[in-house]
Amino acid sequence: MLGDRWGVTNEDISRSYPCDDFVAAPTLQAWRGVRVDAPATVVWPWVAQVRLAPYSYDWIDNLGRRSPRQPAGLPEPTVGEPFTAVRGRRQGRILSVDPDRQLTGEIMGAVMSYVLVPVGEDTTRLLLKVTVRTNRLVALGLCVGDLVMARRQLLNLKQLAERTAG
Repeated sequence: MLGDRWGVTNEDISRSYPCDDFVAAPTLQAWRGVRVDAPATVVWPWVAQVRLAPYSYDWIDNLGRRSPRQPAGLPEPTVGEPFTAVRGRRQGRILSVDPDRQLTGEIMGAVMSYVLVPVGEDTTRLLLKVTVRTNRLVALGLCVGDLVMARRQLLNLKQLAERTAG
């Protein structure tokens, strides 16, 4: 599908993601990935902080409010709690969590898994897979829109984690 891959390898795509367990026969599967020059233990708090804000284009997703640029010291996420905040309102819910490894949540019918894959001691692959079951035309629109927003989100999380590690 157009726009279903950004920054990922064939190995990233072939791996199993927790979101696969929540959507049977998805119409859309999209993978995004970025290399972060920081250990997973430094990247994880930023991934877990998507509970506070989207970290993509704040002027679109967050009514112009800037996503936090400092660690908030949140407790570990738990299954059932809200997954994220969009436009200042808590939305979705966390479906699965394994601290320092993965966070999976659902929002507006889409299920997504953020997966941290250590590469050596000081590097992490931050992967995101999005799955949804909808009609093919809607899936195409979602895929292209998600590509733009998820790319910005992962690059922001990368920058924040690398700054923290530095």
